[in-house]
Amino acid sequence: MIELARPIENASCPLPQRRGLSRVQAAGYIGVGASKFNAMVLDGRMPAPKKVDGRRIWDKNALDAAFDRLDENAHADSNPWDADDDNTIEIRGRRH
Repeated sequence: MIELARPIENASCPLPQRRGLSRVQAAGYIGVGASKFNAMVLDGRMPAPKKVDGRRIWDKNALDAAFDRLDENAHADSNPWDADDDNTIEIRGRRH
């Protein structure tokens, strides 16, 4: 009788990372909320999803490429509270 190979429980090799992401996962991946992500897809800053049997799936590699193309000064809707890493902002020429 031939013995079939069994999967090794608790194998030490890691699972591959997921390449396809849902809309919420894709938004979280680039660091924004789902509604902001929707707007970025609509205005072309983020890629459109791939359709797989009725599901919309974002390719992580395409998200990386789009994120790399983002220009920090391209949109005036920036938040001054996110501007500095040292938790200070500049208001009317004074740092707070």
